[in-house]
Amino acid sequence: MIRILIAVIIFLNTIFASHLEVKKWKGGQNYTAFLKENNLPLSLFFNLDDTEKKLVADIGSGVRYFVLKDEDNNNTIKQILVPIGEELQIHIYNEGEGNYTSKLIPILYQIQDRKLALSINTSPYNDIINLTHNLHLAGAFLEVFRGMVNFRRLKRGDKLLIHYKEKARLGSKFNYPTILSASLEVNKKPHYQFRFNNRFYDKKGREPLKRFYLATPCRYRRISDRFTYKRWHPILKRYRAHLGIDYAARIGTPVKAAAGGKVVQKGWRGGYGRCVTINHLNGYKTLYAHLSRYRRGLKVGKRVKRGQVIGYVGSSGLSTRPHLHFGLYKNNRAINPAGVLRLKSQKLTGKKLKKFKTVVKKEMKILNDSIKDINNYRQYDNADFILSCSLDKRSCIK
Repeated sequence: MIRILIAVIIFLNTIFASHLEVKKWKGGQNYTAFLKENNLPLSLFFNLDDTEKKLVADIGSGVRYFVLKDEDNNNTIKQILVPIGEELQIHIYNEGEGNYTSKLIPILYQIQDRKLALSINTSPYNDIINLTHNLHLAGAFLEVFRGMVNFRRLKRGDKLLIHYKEKARLGSKFNYPTILSASLEVNKKPHYQFRFNNRFYDKKGREPLKRFYLATPCRYRRISDRFTYKRWHPILKRYRAHLGIDYAARIGTPVKAAAGGKVVQKGWRGGYGRCVTINHLNGYKTLYAHLSRYRRGLKVGKRVKRGQVIGYVGSSGLSTRPHLHFGLYKNNRAINPAGVLRLKSQKLTGKKLKKFKTVVKKEMKILNDSIKDINNYRQYDNADFILSCSLDKRSCIK
């Protein structure tokens, strides 16, 4: 950990004597093409282990990364930081005389606790964006209540409350906000949702069945590797991440589309081997990797139904044994498929329900405090929140 802090401190300190560029990862660009474009040695890719090669294949379109150049030496690249998922980044740096190396290190960020309260003027989506300029927060809020309420029945003046956390990296927002609790009035009747174990439930601990859910993509013997953003490997002495679920299964086991959608990629994809990618509703995308072969007639651009066979389990690419690597993405952000894999709504019981009620009690107090902010239209600052009201006095954000 000390080495990581030193690396980041060095990066930050050298900013003042160098030229820092903030760029976005190009859509469809692979890691080797990125290295060639920046005149970096391809050994930076070939020296990665199998897991790391898969991770760099997961860098999504539009990801913001940092390039530090030496202005006194023909703008030679000194360091590069590229996020991989939400917890890790690949750090490329010049050791001197044009010798480059890289390693995976944690992303250092600050977590900011925020509240948002507003009276709806046009629509939840537009009002959230107009007040916060945060498209991700607006999208996340709609996703929480999608399929639960009829947005067309909303009226001007209905209240919207959100308690959320977001990450800040190098002074700016980083990645997607995490909604902890939210409330939405429909004709003055409030509907609540609370995050618990990465799922959302109403006040009674019931999980609404959303219109979008994933079916398990294949029959399997066991789950050989689960989703994780960051894990320290005690033997390898390095950080690992696994942005999907691995299902151990026999070669030739049928792989089925987890949800209906459109095939947008079919073919060899680096360490993932034979791979199929399907786009779904609401910005979701699923990935099926290490296939032995594809279903006959499967083509890019073709629509498939939930449960339709798209290929067969194999061990192609960087794989030591037959399995299906199943990935899920929301707006190109890797998320845990386990949170969306379900066939029916669930209801909390027993000890889980007891813990959930404690969460509800805490979050309800936070949301109720937000309602007071709308009613009082007052401004104040404190160590945790900053409150600002819009000119028409209809909405406030903490």
